[in-house]
Amino acid sequence: MQNQYETDTISAIATPIGSGGVSIIRISGGNAFDIIDKIFSSKNLIPNKIYHGNIEENNEKVDDVIILPFKAPNSYTGEDVIEIQCHGGIHITNKILDLTYKYGARPAQKGEYTKRAFLNGKMDLSQAEAVLDLIQAPTEKFALTSAKNLFGKLSLEIKNIRSSIMDLLSKIVAAIDFPEDVKEPDYDYIEKTIENIIENINYILSFSKSSNIFRQGIKIVLAGRPNVGKSSLFNALLNLERAIVTDIAGTTRDCLHETLDIDGIPATIIDTAGIRESDDINKVEAIGIDFSKKYLQEADIVLFLYDLKEGFTIEDKEIFESIKDKTFIKIAAKADLTSLYDDTSVCISAKTGLNMDKLKEKIKSALISQNLNEVEFITNKRQQICLENTKNSLINALIGTQNKEIQDLISIDIKSALMYISEVSGEVVTDDILNNIFDNFCIGK
Repeated sequence: MQNQYETDTISAIATPIGSGGVSIIRISGGNAFDIIDKIFSSKNLIPNKIYHGNIEENNEKVDDVIILPFKAPNSYTGEDVIEIQCHGGIHITNKILDLTYKYGARPAQKGEYTKRAFLNGKMDLSQAEAVLDLIQAPTEKFALTSAKNLFGKLSLEIKNIRSSIMDLLSKIVAAIDFPEDVKEPDYDYIEKTIENIIENINYILSFSKSSNIFRQGIKIVLAGRPNVGKSSLFNALLNLERAIVTDIAGTTRDCLHETLDIDGIPATIIDTAGIRESDDINKVEAIGIDFSKKYLQEADIVLFLYDLKEGFTIEDKEIFESIKDKTFIKIAAKADLTSLYDDTSVCISAKTGLNMDKLKEKIKSALISQNLNEVEFITNKRQQICLENTKNSLINALIGTQNKEIQDLISIDIKSALMYISEVSGEVVTDDILNNIFDNFCIGK
């Protein structure tokens, strides 16, 4: 049951704050139409019509606006909603927002519009989470896949799994409660049904690693001795002069981060300080080297560089030994300065662009080696945990079935599975879970 605070009329700016052509203020709740009647030049608005007029205060015009009225339940939140499209700009937008507060609205909390949409049955919890994914999507590919969840792709699959568990549980419970009238389902039937459900869950979970990578991105770390061309390659991959490049050893003292979209996969590329052991290393460079070693440990892919003209030195070999168990690409840099060639490396010149396309293809191939599947289902950590818990409960029920335990005991694990799967879509959910999800939203969504 919703508390009084959740049924208040709320108002917030639904567009980014700042200068722009249009700002949108959204009012949602039972008093939305009363509030707009007090500040808009036209009265008694009819839902689903577009109105043009003025926001007014004390008979003075504040702004020229467009009003879109929606009547419950036919709105985003499932409540009465008024959207005000005013001219963009901080001051005029805040002025109109303050007027909505003056006449009965309160400021909306983070994600409160989408939370109300969930509470009012306009979407389930997985769809609500898809809204956040869509807003925060780091790449177009992730956004398009998240949109599938918003339109109910994951919801439908979860609904089918939940329905199968519910149907199985109903058959077992009916036989337990009415043994004279209802026959127990065969153990073979229970076993096959549970196995089919587990198979469906495993299929969704098979995309977990890809989902997490699309959400969090891949870390690509450039590594090597000082002055082997890491910063030059960093700039070339980004196509901008981001890192300082000199012939002085130790120029890069800190680790530089930039993001790239590589075929729809978000990647963070990190330029690190050159790794070396020497008596003339100062404190600042030493800290930079420590950071380099730390990022190498965390890297998903390492671009290891050495200077082709100088050859593969003992120092290069020591660094290479530390990363050879990771996914790596060995790069012979500065190939424009020598006629030497290394067929075990990608010979490049960041300066002339020699073999840069070949290197980029190697990077894409390395991404594929991360077992990235074509993602059919995007899931987040919360959903994955719920699905894993569902599967574990079903496995326990399956073991009990195979051991021909009494079905009353088997039903306990099936009930547990039903509870966990219900958490994905929100049929079973706590206030703490809801608050944790919607606190990650921005105000106005």
